[in-house]
Order: sequence, then C-alpha cells, then structure tokens
Amino acid sequence: MRTNKLLITFLRWPIISRVLLIIFLIIIFFGSIIHLIEPENFPTVFDGIWWALVTTSTVGFGDYVPSSIAGRSLGMVLILFGTGFVTTYFVTLAATAVTNQNSFLDGKMKYYGDKHIIIVGWNERVRIIIEQLIKLDSSVKILLIDETLKENPNPKYDIHFIKGNPTVDETLLKADINHAEMVILTADQSKDEQQADMLTILTLIAIKGLNPDAYCIVEILAGHQVNNAKRAGANEIIETNHISGLLMVNDVVSHGMSDILVTMLDQLKGSKLKYIELSKNDVGMTFQYTSSALLKERIILLGVKRGENSYINPPLSYTLEENDELLVIKD
Repeated sequence: MRTNKLLITFLRWPIISRVLLIIFLIIIFFGSIIHLIEPENFPTVFDGIWWALVTTSTVGFGDYVPSSIAGRSLGMVLILFGTGFVTTYFVTLAATAVTNQNSFLDGKMKYYGDKHIIIVGWNERVRIIIEQLIKLDSSVKILLIDETLKENPNPKYDIHFIKGNPTVDETLLKADINHAEMVILTADQSKDEQQADMLTILTLIAIKGLNPDAYCIVEILAGHQVNNAKRAGANEIIETNHISGLLMVNDVVSHGMSDILVTMLDQLKGSKLKYIELSKNDVGMTFQYTSSALLKERIILLGVKRGENSYINPPLSYTLEENDELLVIKD
C-alpha cells in the first residue's frame, strides 16, 4: 500500500524531476557496483560514481577504466541504459524550456507572485502606463491581460502576459488575482461607449468577487456609468472623455494650457501632483497660512480635499479641518 502511494507521488512529479532522479540513482548504482567488481581500479565508491557520471554523459575522460569482463560488461550496460536516460533528460529539458518560452510569449503561462499590478486591455494608453511605471520603479511587477493579442507585446520589459477573457474566473486566477495589489481597467475603445463601459464594469465585478481588497482604477467613457462603476467597487474612476473635454476647453480659453497640464502630470519631470495628509499643526489654519508654509518647503498648494469633495484654489481665509487632504505639486 505504501509502495503504491510512493509510486503515485513519483508519477505526479514533473517529468524533468523524475528523469533527473532516475539518472542520479543509475549513476550511484553503477558506481557502487563497479567499485565492488574492480576495487583495484576503483578504490572508492566516489571513483566509481565519477566513472559512471562521465560515462553516461559520453565525456569519457579515461582516467578510470574497467579491465575485467564483468566490469566492461557493466560499462556496456551503463552506456546503453544510462546514456539513453541522460539524452532523454537533456532533450526533455530543452523541450520544456522552449515550451515555457512559447507559453510565456503566447500568454498561456500562469503567473506566480504577489503585490503585482494587473492591467486589463492593450492600447496606446497602456503602453504609456507600462513605460512610465517601469521608469518610476524598475522592480515593479506588471501583468497584462488581453483577449485580442496573439503574443506578449512588451517582452523586453519582462511583462507577464495572460491571453484570455478578463471577465472569466479562469483568466483572473491564472493572473493570480488573489495576490494582486492593484488593477487598472482600461476601456476597450474598439467598442462603442456603452458596450465598453459595460465590459469594464463586468470585469470589475469579477475582480472584486475574487479579491475585494484589490485597489481598482477604472476607466469609464460615458459619464452616466460612473455610479455603476462605484457600485461595482471601483476605488478610483477616470472619465477619459470628460477629462479630454475639459482639456480642450482650457485650450480654447487659454492657448497652450494642454502642454502645461501634461507637464504637471508627468511625474518623471520631478513634479508630482498628489494628495498629502494635513499635519496636526495645520489643523485650524487658513489656506493662505498653510500655502505660505508649504512654499518654504518647495511645495505648491493647489487645493483641499474634504471627504468626497475637492476645492481647487479656495478662498485664502478657508479654514483647514482635521482629515483634510492637501492637493499639492511636490518634488
């Protein structure tokens, strides 16, 4: 009974591990036997194992050679039997390496890791996101899910690619969604706005169902779908069309504003637009006082976030309260 269990366990091992174990046992067995047959030519078991190893690998240094009929017969069996297993091992190893490489490129290989960023959908925006994230932190772990790509679009960045439908559990589990730190959902602009947003929200529901703690940044095209995205569990919502519209209006009113806004948002330039927590010393202070204090630290105060509302350039007498967040440009 115990023997059967061991056999079943052995058969469940990867084929490379099984072949390697068999080769290891063959070398030890034949090395020990040749030591017993010709102790004068093979003074120690280690010498016998060395001979068996160089024989099965077809290197054949010739430093240890059997001289008796029994020893040479054993050598013939080792060459016929052991070399076949060694050849099988290396062929299997090479085939597995090629298969894994192809699986990686084709998006069929499961991801094993944690605290990675999953990006759903491939488009020009995603290419920019990936490049910027890697420039900010070269150690960042990024996984891309897309159903339309034939192979990994960015193998040079060592981005793990999963080909599949992001609304299906099988695809998300292959991407190790349970251990993902963040998910970025981009809209499929090959579809109309309604279909693209519905697909995004459906994907969001699938993700939150498997990992409620994943921080999800969602791109929504139609404004009336924002509430549905919030109900589905989106942590942040980016209304692409709304932002583009506002940017164009700013350009109409003040020419050249788009370049300035892009520079402000470009974190690689050294200026980060971000929220910072209000210090205890600034609670009860005015917007003007806090702005002047932050300027001494090379921090530009733009506005205040209070709860769900944000106030850009509020009155100078605006009083700051506990739990407020400050919108700043910070080096």
